[in-house]
Amino acid sequence: MARARAAASRSTAVESEYPFRAKLWRWQGGKASWYFFTLPARVSLEIRLVDAGPRRVGFGALRVEATVGRTTWKTSIFPSTKLDSYLLPVKVAVRRAEGLADGRMAAVRLVVRRAG
Repeated sequence: MARARAAASRSTAVESEYPFRAKLWRWQGGKASWYFFTLPARVSLEIRLVDAGPRRVGFGALRVEATVGRTTWKTSIFPSTKLDSYLLPVKVAVRRAEGLADGRMAAVRLVVRRAG
């Protein structure tokens, strides 16, 4: 569905930063359409090991700050058991500001801040 390539990550005591490239893809269900980047497998694994901590109640979403181009926004990433990865939702304001369309590759910077 979505192919992605990871770059080197950076981690401190309070946050981890993950730069990567991924392809934007559209999910349609019911009356809604959502757009996502699928995090690369290596990045998803590192987030599970370093940032997610003990097993979370619920579906395991993590709050993040994402940047594509000049646009930075706060959101959550969601685990996908089907893709064995995390999904980063991309809202319409970001897609418009950065000229993103379904199937387009983009450089993404994701910051996960740990509670502490």
